[in-house]
Amino acid sequence: MSATYSVDDTVPDGSLRRGASPRTIRAALIPEDRTRFDAAYADELATARDNLDLTGLFAMLERWRRVAVLQRDPDRFDALVRRAAELRTGEPASPDETTAETRRRAGL
Repeated sequence: MSATYSVDDTVPDGSLRRGASPRTIRAALIPEDRTRFDAAYADELATARDNLDLTGLFAMLERWRRVAVLQRDPDRFDALVRRAAELRTGEPASPDETTAETRRRAGL
């Protein structure tokens, strides 16, 4: 597999289109996911440095870009998390449970 993702200089600043910069992706994430993004980014940078291969880094950025796109609409993201948690655990999320609690409980 070869690296096919790169930061696109023609993507407007703040856009989450394919090729968005790591800074733009991170800024669009909800606060509790920024720490997870930072850890994944650091891990992939280290792996890329050791292996001289950017493929894993680009795949990680694309996964997080997609998460950031979903998180732009908080209501839709909340519904998606609740549905994913229900599918994973077989139990519906409590209506008074926060999205963060639902994610933790379901391991999302």
